[in-house]
Amino acid sequence: MSSPDPQVRAARNLADPLPENKTVPSRSRSRGPVVAVTGAATGVGELLAARLAASEEIKQVIAIDERRGEVSEATWHILDVRDPAIAEKLRGADVVVHLALDLDLETDPAARTAYNVRGAQTVLTAAAAVGVHRVVLCTSAMVYGALPDNDIPLAEDAELRATAEATGVGDLLEIERLGRRAPRAHPGLHVTVVRPTVLVGGTDTALTRYFESPRLLVVAGSRPTWQFCHVDDLVTALEYAALEKIDGEFAVGCDGWLEQEEVEEISGVRRMELPSAVALGAAARLHRIGLTPSPAGDLAYTMHPWVVSVSRLHDAGWRPSWTNEEVLAALLEEVEGRHTVAGRRLGRKDATAAGAAGATVALLGTAALVRRARKARRRI
Repeated sequence: MSSPDPQVRAARNLADPLPENKTVPSRSRSRGPVVAVTGAATGVGELLAARLAASEEIKQVIAIDERRGEVSEATWHILDVRDPAIAEKLRGADVVVHLALDLDLETDPAARTAYNVRGAQTVLTAAAAVGVHRVVLCTSAMVYGALPDNDIPLAEDAELRATAEATGVGDLLEIERLGRRAPRAHPGLHVTVVRPTVLVGGTDTALTRYFESPRLLVVAGSRPTWQFCHVDDLVTALEYAALEKIDGEFAVGCDGWLEQEEVEEISGVRRMELPSAVALGAAARLHRIGLTPSPAGDLAYTMHPWVVSVSRLHDAGWRPSWTNEEVLAALLEEVEGRHTVAGRRLGRKDATAAGAAGATVALLGTAALVRRARKARRRI
């Protein structure tokens, strides 16, 4: 999943790694599954590994990442998830929860796709080879697509109508395709897919950066709806999947959703409304010339509804511990002091010099100037 704050990552990287497989002695557990977690050193993976390691329902946690993390009760293996040698590290596991994903906005898209897709493919194949009977994949509710004719809410078995135009969504769609194919290629292997809504809590995505802007961009004629998922709730949902209290494909998030007007009222941030052609055109040009990390496809998820039912988890007995209002408040507190315009995070000097509204106008104006310059060159 998305990486936590870079400063947190840097601080953790300074810690002296303990030798691979060295663990702190823990209480004896004779029952429960052995669960392997990839991407266990940071973010959601770290939180899940810690929760599972503390659970009486889990026999053992195998933690896999490119460096050792801080969950001392887990058995650690240090390697890249694309390495076929991961098969031996998964031997003895009953369930694998695959969370080694790179959804960083700043990562080169080709490198990101190569890591995400190859990683999922390797984990699925390796798990099947050593007799793991379940792999849990974590993607996003973004795979449903943000479209003006979406039902509100979408059923969890709704058709996946997303395209590869938004950051990382093409990777997630391919990972889900691999997950659907794996049980046919490897009888006895079961795949569970968890789709969180807008994830909040140490995450950095185009959707969380939306709330770092001085004005909330609203495209004229659109109907944004917002459904959040706090990482705490995602972790408990993943625990349900690891314990096989739920299987198949399901969404996780807060109950219900917020309309754009409610978001503006809670946040106290005013909107800046633009015609669709202006907003989408500017977003595409700014991304093409490298001024912003977010492609124009990300904008659709702030324009059209893509909220989803979480009934399957409810039927399994799970309940979210956060409401949409609470998660939005936590997000606003988390991003306080950050300044982002059109997906590009500004330094303090940039924000002070340009001013809030001025920075927005400046970026949109830059796109217009680039367009005029290109037209002028074509006339020469």
